[in-house]
Amino acid sequence: MDTLDERLNRILPTLTSEKFRENRGLGNEVPFYAFDYPAQAEPRVREHIDFLVGHLNKVSPPIRVARVHLFEVLMSMLDERDFYSKAVSLQESRGGDALLKQLKGPLKPEKVAEFITKKWPVEDHDVYLIDGVGSAYPIIRTHSLLNVLQPHLGLTPLVMFFPGEYDGQSLRLFGLLGDTPYYRAFRLVD
Repeated sequence: MDTLDERLNRILPTLTSEKFRENRGLGNEVPFYAFDYPAQAEPRVREHIDFLVGHLNKVSPPIRVARVHLFEVLMSMLDERDFYSKAVSLQESRGGDALLKQLKGPLKPEKVAEFITKKWPVEDHDVYLIDGVGSAYPIIRTHSLLNVLQPHLGLTPLVMFFPGEYDGQSLRLFGLLGDTPYYRAFRLVD
């Protein structure tokens, strides 16, 4: 397998290719992709996503990118409902398990998908880049979010940057947590 740097360097040509932009070669499959990487490489991957966003806006024609940091989305959702400070207090007084139980309703995947597509409307974007997945765990599970995002995004490509392992069949967050079946995403680059 190629090194992480080699794989990162293949993302921009992949995203700017006609094949990717036109969803060719997918049959009738959902244009969702996963880019997996070792969790300890998170800062380097985040930096590379910044680079990608800057370059995708400059290509001709420009590719309109929705950069979605999942953990920041969750915090924004809590702020909008004036729940963030209450959540912090709840965790301090009753612990993380009680907080997670309370967050299941306001941050369920369907609401997160609606928030994302409201903030970054599908008609205004050519591709969604989602990162911050590791930071958002265990508040939201990636496979659940991807399942509910699909009807919202239709044929708009989505690339999820995943700190863990994706073998084309299942997701293993941080390379440690148990397999979670997710059959709809393609590996962005091998």
